[in-house]
Amino acid sequence: MHSLAILFLLVQQSATIEVTVDAGSHDRRNTVISVPVTIPASSAGAVTAILEDSTGKTLQGQIASGKELRFILPELKAGQSATYKVTFIREPSKLDETFVWKDTAGDFAELSFGKRPVLRYMYKALDESTKEARTETYKIFHHLYDPKGDRLVTKGAGSQFTHHRGIFYGFNKVTYGDNKKCDVWHCSGDAFQSHEKFLLTEAGPVFGRHRLLVAWHGVKKEVFANEERDLTVYSLPNGTLVEFSSDLTPVIAPIQLDGDPQHAGFHFRAAAEVVEKTAKQTYYLRPSGPDKFGATRNWPGNKDHVNLPWNAMSMVIGDQRYTVAYLDRPDNPKESRFSERDYGRFGSYFEKKLEKDDKLSVRYRIWLQAGEMKGEEVARLSVDFLEPPKVT
Repeated sequence: MHSLAILFLLVQQSATIEVTVDAGSHDRRNTVISVPVTIPASSAGAVTAILEDSTGKTLQGQIASGKELRFILPELKAGQSATYKVTFIREPSKLDETFVWKDTAGDFAELSFGKRPVLRYMYKALDESTKEARTETYKIFHHLYDPKGDRLVTKGAGSQFTHHRGIFYGFNKVTYGDNKKCDVWHCSGDAFQSHEKFLLTEAGPVFGRHRLLVAWHGVKKEVFANEERDLTVYSLPNGTLVEFSSDLTPVIAPIQLDGDPQHAGFHFRAAAEVVEKTAKQTYYLRPSGPDKFGATRNWPGNKDHVNLPWNAMSMVIGDQRYTVAYLDRPDNPKESRFSERDYGRFGSYFEKKLEKDDKLSVRYRIWLQAGEMKGEEVARLSVDFLEPPKVT
């Protein structure tokens, strides 16, 4: 079926280009490749592509935003290169396993790969009919499924620290305009984050992606900042890779973003079962090595727990151990101050001031897999993020 689908797509080919991937000084394995492309006029509107190497082996490709080719490089040794002929396809993928979005309007949007759920975006509008309803709807976030699609590995509303939810981003100490203060982490008082609209939705054989317009509300519910939040998901052998990016712009300037490592920044929160049953089986794996079960490090108590290229948490849900790797970048704002909890919330924050015409851009990656990981395996993911192969 798979080969028949590829043949069907190739029949619709209209134009080709050639790209060469250089591994650089690192071995590559299941590496995301992104390269700007100018799609030939005869292939205008192409959404997918087929890449063929010199031996006739093929890879699936997908077009992002109409101008970028993305594909997964299976393997390439350090110092080697590989050349591919790229055939652009104007029709959507006919493969059985491809990413698909399904939107339950006004509630959530779910991304699946084939029949397997991968990610769920929670975006109900603020409901202040009761205190409980407000708590459930005062921020948007993303749930992540385990790599088999059997269960959610992230927490929603409720349980310990209800404001911790899945993959989320905010700050508890925000000052804006004429010294107005609000908290878009706990979303106390009038503060909340709201989904405004979907700016972009893409799905195909390589990735599923959406870009969202999110409003940050402060005093008297006024919008003081707008955020474009972009999440892209890749289903790779052995795990799920999520790329998170955000562009935040002031509506009411200036804006001072501040907080502390436990209540600000970009974070991951594991399912409630971790705090309720298995917290003492959690351990952290850092560039310095693995720690003991239940042991954590937090800034400022651990003053050197800053500017990490990556951090990883190993946790247990049900009868399965999972590892979540958190990948930072040197071009994200610094100093990045890290926090860890045995109940499954970890991440980092920074301080940042934005003037009228400023834009705060950040990028992170989250990797999820079943089982444990070694430090060199997480480091390889970090290298792919920070020093991707060169493509010409």
